[in-house]
This record gives sequence, C-alpha cells and structure tokens, in this order.
Amino acid sequence: MAQLGDTEGAVRAPHRSMMKAMGLSDKDIAAPFVGVASTHNEVTPCNAGNEPLIEEVKSGVFAAGGTPFTFGTITVSDAISMGTEGMRGSLVSREVIADSIETVVFAERYDGLVAVAGCDKSLPGAMMAMARLDVPSVFIYGGSIMPGSLHGEDIQIQTVFEAVGRYQTGEIDSDELYAIESHACPGPVPAVECSQQTQCPL
Repeated sequence: MAQLGDTEGAVRAPHRSMMKAMGLSDKDIAAPFVGVASTHNEVTPCNAGNEPLIEEVKSGVFAAGGTPFTFGTITVSDAISMGTEGMRGSLVSREVIADSIETVVFAERYDGLVAVAGCDKSLPGAMMAMARLDVPSVFIYGGSIMPGSLHGEDIQIQTVFEAVGRYQTGEIDSDELYAIESHACPGPVPAVECSQQTQCPL
C-alpha cells in the first residue's frame, strides 16, 4: 500500500510493475508496507547473527497482514577500530546508519519500520531514524555475544583489553595473552531459534 495513494491508480502502473518484478502479488501491494532494516554483516560479530531474526520479523509482518521489505545498512566495530585512525569513523557511522534507514523508508514510502541491530552505534542510529521518520516503528536488539571460557572462568572482549595492560606491566606473559585473545569471543551473536516448544523473543 505504501503511503495512501502511492501505489494506486493508472499512473502508478510502472511502480507496481517494479514491485511485481520482486515477486509481489496484487494482495502484497495492497497491504501496508513495512521496511525491515538490518545491520547484518561480516564486519563484526555483534551484527553477524541478525539474519535469523530478520526472517522471524518478516514472518511476523506477513502474519499481521503487512508486506515486509528488507534492506541493509552499514556498521563498524569500535572494538576493531579502537586505537587506530579508523576510530574517527565510529561516531560518523551512527549518522550514516540513521540517514540510510531514513532515506529508504522515506523514498519507498513505507508505512512502518522494524530495525534489527546489535552494537553501540547501530542501536542509536536506527532509533534516530525512527524518531525522524515518525512512522510506526519497532526496534529489536540483535543480542549479545556469549562469553568465552578460560581456566574455568567466563571471559569476554573487555577481558582482552584488560589483559593487554596486564601484559604490559609483566603480570602475564605472551602465551597467556594469546590464550585470552583466542578464547574471549567464541563466535558471533547466536542465532535465535523459535519453535512450538520455545517462545520466540519477537
């Protein structure tokens, strides 16, 4: 349906033709359009597990009588950029995320928005876009990276930063630093599994 009248009438035939090229039916085009913004990428583990959530969001939009449209936006990793010139791009990325989501939703005349994000610049970036757009919106947190384990204790990325200081003061040796580095982050944010036996967080 998009914004009222934006897909209706003879003058919108080319618009509908482009949508049909994407597999949409007349029923899909007549339904409310919901943008589904995702920060999924292979840049950072914080956002690498978003795809299963996106599929659940799409199913939910369809079940509620809407038509979902997925699109991506950027994200950077502060933990990877920190201490380098690249960190100068961190705060800028928040604005780019907000601008890109706002641009797609505005240009495509979507009736609503769901955003899935999982790091400390993509979360506010998505929410800034929602505030600017003033359309019904839902934000979904992509989840947290599970902790690693070493010597019987949970460790995570902050443990590695602290270990650098401990290594520099001679408290631990290079082998221990490497062990901490290699065990702190066992993988990206885990995929969410939803079934009849488990309640999906969506």
